[in-house]
This record gives sequence, C-alpha cells and structure tokens, in this order.
Amino acid sequence: MQPALLPPVACTRSPLISDGSVVYAEALWDHVTMDDQELGFKAGDVIEVMDATNKEWWWGRILDSEGWFPASFVRLRVNQDEPMDDYPMKAEDGKEEDASTAARRYGVGQTSKDQMRTNVINEIISTERDYIKHLKDICEGYIKQCRKRADMFTEEQLKTIFGNIEDIYKCQKKFVKALEKKFNKDHPHLSEIGSCFLEYQTEFQIYSEYCNNHPNACMELSQLTKVNKYVYFFEACRLLQKMIDISLDGFLLTPVQKICKYPLQLAELLKYTNPQHRDFKDVEAALNAMKNVARLINERKRRLENIDKIAQWQSSIEDWEGEDVLVRSSELIYSGELTKISQPQAKTQQRMFFLFDHQLVCCKKDLLRRDILYYKSRINMDDMEIVDMDDGKDKDFNISVKNAFKLLCRDPEEVHLFCAKKPEQKQRWLKAFENERKQVQLDQETGTQDRKQQPNKGVLAVAEGRMSSMSCREVSPPYACPALHHGHCLQQQVFMLAEPKRKPSNFWQNISRLTPFRK
Repeated sequence: MQPALLPPVACTRSPLISDGSVVYAEALWDHVTMDDQELGFKAGDVIEVMDATNKEWWWGRILDSEGWFPASFVRLRVNQDEPMDDYPMKAEDGKEEDASTAARRYGVGQTSKDQMRTNVINEIISTERDYIKHLKDICEGYIKQCRKRADMFTEEQLKTIFGNIEDIYKCQKKFVKALEKKFNKDHPHLSEIGSCFLEYQTEFQIYSEYCNNHPNACMELSQLTKVNKYVYFFEACRLLQKMIDISLDGFLLTPVQKICKYPLQLAELLKYTNPQHRDFKDVEAALNAMKNVARLINERKRRLENIDKIAQWQSSIEDWEGEDVLVRSSELIYSGELTKISQPQAKTQQRMFFLFDHQLVCCKKDLLRRDILYYKSRINMDDMEIVDMDDGKDKDFNISVKNAFKLLCRDPEEVHLFCAKKPEQKQRWLKAFENERKQVQLDQETGTQDRKQQPNKGVLAVAEGRMSSMSCREVSPPYACPALHHGHCLQQQVFMLAEPKRKPSNFWQNISRLTPFRK
C-alpha cells in the first residue's frame, strides 16, 4: 500500500491558481523524469504552476520545458510578488537585468519587504495551527478509537503504527502557544518568533524517534490493510473525526514532512528580515539550529540503517565469538586487508580487518571460498595508541617492515604490528583510526553512545532464520558497500526523509502506458 499524497497546503488556501494568475512553487524534492509528459526538476528549482485542477498532479513550466509533476513535491511560494528573483531577465543588449529593473520594465509591482515578512510570518502561524489539528485528529480520531478495540490491536502494534506521535502533539501544542505569544496581530512583520525555535530546538529532537520508526509504521499498516475490516475501521475513524479525505498513512507522514520544512520557512523568513530588525539574530540562529536538528535526525536515521547492515554482516561471519558488534559499536569506519605480525617468532598472517567505533574486528578468509569469512579476534580501540612507523627494522619484533604501523595498548605488554601492501593504503588506515576517535568523541558529545540502538527486529529475524546458510556475497558485506559510511549533502538527506511515495492520480488511469511512478 502506498501512502496517500498530501494535498499541498497552499492549494486549499490560495485562490491564485484558480483565478488565472501566474503562480510559482519551489521544489521540495527531486522529481526524476520518467516520461516525456512529466516535468523533471531538482530540489530548490522554481516552477511556474500553470494548471492545478487535478489534486495530485499539476502542470508546470521551467524555462522552456513543460509537463506534469506531483503536487506534493512542491511548496507554493509564500510571496508571489518576487518570482523574478530566480529568473534573471535579458535586456535588449543581452545583459541580465536585476529583479527590480525587470519589474519596472514589465510593469510588475513590488511589495514592500515588511509585507513579504508579514506573509511568511502568517504562513508559519497558519501552518502550525493546521499541523496541530492534524496531530489532534490522529491522536483523538485514530489512537483513541484503536485503544478501544483490544480485539483488533495490541499495544505493540499501536506503538509501531503511531510511534511517539502523542509526545510530538504535546510538544507542538506548547510550541504553537509560544509562537502565538510572540505574534503581533496588528503588525505581523514586527513579530519576534526566532527565539521560539531556539527555545524548542532540543525538544524537536523527539522527531528522530518518529522518523526512524516511520518505515516500520508503513509496513505494519500495509499488512493490516490487506484485511478489509481494518480498512473499514480506519475509514470509520476518519469520518467520525470529520477529517479531510486522506488515508491514515498520509496523515502519519505529516510529522516527517513538518520537521523538514522548518529550515525552508526560516530561510525565507530570514530573507525578508532586515539586519536591523530585533528578530534578525534570533531568526539567523534559529535557521542554523533547525538545520542542525534536521542533520541530527538524518544522522540517527543513517546510523539505524547502518545498524541493520552490521547485524546482517555479523550473521554472515562464521565461528563468531563473544559479544555482538552492536553492543558497543554502530558505525563501520573502514575495512581492508592487512598483514598482521604476531609474537613470538614474528609470525605473519593475511587478515581482513573491520574498523568500527570502539573496536577492530579481525577475520580470516576461507582458503577455497574467498567470500566466506571466519571470526578470529578483536581489539579494543579505546585502549590503543596508533604509532606510524618508518620503513626499516623494528626493534620490538626484530624484523624489517614496510608500510607499517603499530597499535600500542596502555598495558605495554600488548603490541600489534600491521603492514599494508602500499603506502597509500597505510595512510588510509591511519586516517581511518583518526576518524574512529573523532566519531567516538562526537558520540560522547551528542549522547549517541548512551543510546546505542539495537538492530531492527526484522533484520534479526532474517539473521536468525536464513542468514546462517547465506554467504558473504549474498549478504552484501559492508566492505563491499562504500555507501555504508558516506552520507549525502544536508538538503538531500533532509528531503530523503520526507519524500512521499508516488501514487498515480485518476487523471492517469486512462493512459495505459503510464504506470505508477517510482523513483
């Protein structure tokens, strides 16, 4: 079951589209063109909306390209009077004109900066009130009714479906009250709301738990709605609460979208706030704070995905001994082959090493099937000091080494000597050890180490049920996946969290060659 796309908020509020005026929208997510009748764009692009009669798919234009695009992928601009900021005009001599010159040239009036700020403030207040109503409808219209039906729902199911949305509702009620206290009804542009975002930036981190749980909620709903009685029950809840015509999974997407829109709204507010305005510094700080909140949520989401991959990887390792990697670690920093030299007699062994935060795991490749790994040992990185060694004879092991480094324990009796095949490989390892210590320090500062998360129940079930018979090749081990440790830019990460799944509207059902679009 695909979540229902939310109707754009501005669509129900702005008469501009229906009265034939030129309306501009800003892309929230990339839309990859799947058909020549679709309009492709990237997050941040400005689109001229030409037809919005269909609820889910609009017709728009970017420069000389026109086509259909999902309405939920864009946000109508609050200030429609300055669209030409993003479209430099060409004068007769071929040089670009600025927006104000172009406005005078083409007879387009300009709105004062105070009015622009008023528009943004009004939108923030209005969307917060709408959002509170959405949350109230979910808590009272769905959760309250579900709890009355113990024959249909267990508490665990309700926790999976709704996550901590009741906590979010309580937080947002306090936040909107704080906003309204700072809202100047007579002169909205004088409102000083930046401090509200700064005050609640820590509390907004509760969205991390909700965003991490959201995929599980979708899966649980998908299973339940295969049974008709649940479909009828959820529809009855919606009608009883007099909610708009959106399915439950559509409502449950709103918190994910909301936390991602705050940086966009604050960026627009800052744009129309004079540096001399009493709210300027707070809005500037609030924008950075909400970007950090979104970054933290994405980092935790990425960590959760890594945890699942690490659980899969460990289940593929033969002869595992001791505690699970996830008891102490949640990040694969680096991996590769090294020659390990052991005392006594300076015995050399080729081994695969996996550097996680807090520990280095050593594995041996199978002699015949090189894709199978056997657990051999691990080293506690919290007790180690890394020493870069010059090429030549090592006095501790009494052998000549090249591209070598040591791990020295605080206990002087424990010394580990490693050699890489090439100098650049050695440098990558030294950099990886440095990154491991930085990651541990960051975890300590952000408190992540106190919230080491356990792998997804589904992953563990897979691991216990069938992973024991699978090879490393089938599991896609982390060392074969460079993407395990590399993220994307903040904007891509933020929008990746909230991007709705695509659902074809009725408009397309008669066009047989256009199937449901997926990225």
